[in-house]
Amino acid sequence: MQQSYFVVGTDTNVGKTYVASALLRYFVSSGKRAVGMKPVASGCELSAHGIWQGQLVNDDVVALYEAGNVPAALELINPYHFVPAIAPHIAAEKVGVEIDVDLILRSYHTLAEMADVVVVEGAGGFFVPVNNQQTLADLAVKLQLPIILVVGMRLGCINHALLTVEAIQSRGLTLAGWVANQVEPDMPMFAENLASLQQRIAAPCLSVVPWHGEAEFSL
Repeated sequence: MQQSYFVVGTDTNVGKTYVASALLRYFVSSGKRAVGMKPVASGCELSAHGIWQGQLVNDDVVALYEAGNVPAALELINPYHFVPAIAPHIAAEKVGVEIDVDLILRSYHTLAEMADVVVVEGAGGFFVPVNNQQTLADLAVKLQLPIILVVGMRLGCINHALLTVEAIQSRGLTLAGWVANQVEPDMPMFAENLASLQQRIAAPCLSVVPWHGEAEFSL
């Protein structure tokens, strides 16, 4: 049975790649054929070594690939890759490319035929534009995958998390669960903020990741 997830975040730099990679390792350890996918990546560099030598790759894509156990072509794992570390739609405009959500969808379906589990990682937050008309939320609707929300635990996280949850649910999408990732070592009132989120988000909290700690899942 095919089992896949779309990992999205409340913002950029909240630990989506960390959580997505941990999920992949969890599924691999469970005996699954698991592969990661990063549809759009900016901040890429030419790889000087490895299987993708001479191709544009960023660290997130490498981390996802190494966490999985299904060899797949870069153009499937990461259909769109750009050098500037800026918003994906702006990076695409800079090089005269329009990100095609349907192409991403076809790449996902190809990967899904190769693996038991595909973990798709978004870029930035849920409403990051991918082109002039569509956002990451539109891609989520196309994919129709259960969503795992990574909440970067810092000041403002409650508002960001609840707005994102509302946006996910208003589109008829399934929030499979969420992860509380401590992105600041000295966040004031961490426990109280966590309790507030647990009280207000109906979906299960799949993992609470302490600063520089390990993500543990039970799915």
